Amino acid sequence: MADDPTTISASRTKIYLDVCCLQRPFDDQRQTRLRLEAEAVKLILARVEDDKLSWVTSEAVDDEISQTPDAERALKAKLLASLAALKITVAENEIRRATELEQLGFAGFDALHLACAESGGVHVFLTTDDKLLKRANRLATQLKVRVVNPLRWLQEIETR
Repeated sequence: MADDPTTISASRTKIYLDVCCLQRPFDDQRQTRLRLEAEAVKLILARVEDDKLSWVTSEAVDDEISQTPDAERALKAKLLASLAALKITVAENEIRRATELEQLGFAGFDALHLACAESGGVHVFLTTDDKLLKRANRLATQLKVRVVNPLRWLQEIETR
């Protein structure tokens, strides 16, 4: 996919996948929830490849992936992240917004991912992190992006 943001159609939904989502396909698939979320992430990525969704990522994703202790999982996640249409550079604005989000209770990388998603004009931020989902739901009016589980979101867009 192109790195040029002008190639992103205004009609396509912009998504941001956090590292939890990128790792989900490589988790133990014996648990029903993990298997369903993994399938949802794969279907979302297939829509990205078919140009039905526009995937925005960030340097924060790269940084978090680089801290993955399992080298094989890190490489797989890095390869997935390379499919994104646009990568947000972490700059002063993103750091400032991440600091505001941390003051609301979002953890370090979560705050930075949210700040980057907001900066990229993303429509939906996808995560499998229950703690992040719960906090984002509680503070939704203070966020500029909707935060949702990929399985739930995929079910929503399938019924439209």
